[in-house]
Amino acid sequence: MKLTSEILTVRLSQPFGISRGVKTAAEVLRVRITDGENTGLGEAVPYARYQDSCEIALSQITTLPREFTRANLMNLLPAGSARNAVDAALIDLQSKQNGVAAWELLGLPEPKPVSMCFTISLQSTEAMIAETAKNSHLPVLKIKLGGSDDKRVILGIAKAAPGAKLIVDVNEGWSLEDLQDMIPVLVDSGVQLLEQPLPAHLDSQIASIDCPIPLCADESISPGMKISEVSRAYSFVNLKLDKSGGLSNALTQLSEARGLGFGVMVGCMVGTSLAMAPGFLLAQQADFVDLDGFLYVAKDFQPSMKFQDGILSAPLGLWG
Repeated sequence: MKLTSEILTVRLSQPFGISRGVKTAAEVLRVRITDGENTGLGEAVPYARYQDSCEIALSQITTLPREFTRANLMNLLPAGSARNAVDAALIDLQSKQNGVAAWELLGLPEPKPVSMCFTISLQSTEAMIAETAKNSHLPVLKIKLGGSDDKRVILGIAKAAPGAKLIVDVNEGWSLEDLQDMIPVLVDSGVQLLEQPLPAHLDSQIASIDCPIPLCADESISPGMKISEVSRAYSFVNLKLDKSGGLSNALTQLSEARGLGFGVMVGCMVGTSLAMAPGFLLAQQADFVDLDGFLYVAKDFQPSMKFQDGILSAPLGLWG
């Protein structure tokens, strides 16, 4: 078994903004594992929020022995992008070796198209409202907030897309006072889910807030963290393969989340369809799906995932 890895710079078709900054490109880690006849591929995007990077991931991969399995990969690499990419490549390879689809290999139901939210990234108020109006036919919109004009943004968006289900994602961009100030506006705007409004270190305080909108944890779930450690102030958890350390562990986390009574969102970083594909299997069991990272890349991996009228599907031959 031979493993190779490389860093690729993926240019975006337009800037993608959140409360922590704006991206115009994404560095992705791509892994290939071959047995001489079959080749498995995996892609991951390091999460800088947790001091992960492509260079760190490459360094971690060099520590792997020549022969290993998915079963012992969990003990060979920490949760993060390196393990995610290697796990995905192993699943893809094993699927080809056994002549079965990844879902069959993993004992999962055959995947079907799923409803997915479309993200309106953080930009000027006018641009966000205009982009919302352009996509107002979509059933679920995820709005990035955490800027200087959040009230006007969400009120304008609610007016521009009156028929859409709205999710707001703040990416830790508010203070406790901001959250208290915004709750009435979010309620009036019909927001149905509020994701990571406060920095993770303020989780102990979030339980003191009377928020009628369900809260979803994202940054509060750090790589390697057990779902049982998530504050019960949250009703939902956002599972991302780059933090879970791959689909294999994410499936365990999903089962743990359900057992604890959490709702589940399956999320992603900005990357190509190859990075989204393993998450599509996880998305089959999710309440909310946010795997739209591939929609923002200028040149996607082929064959690419498809998103039409709010429905996400994965073509044969993409992965697994």
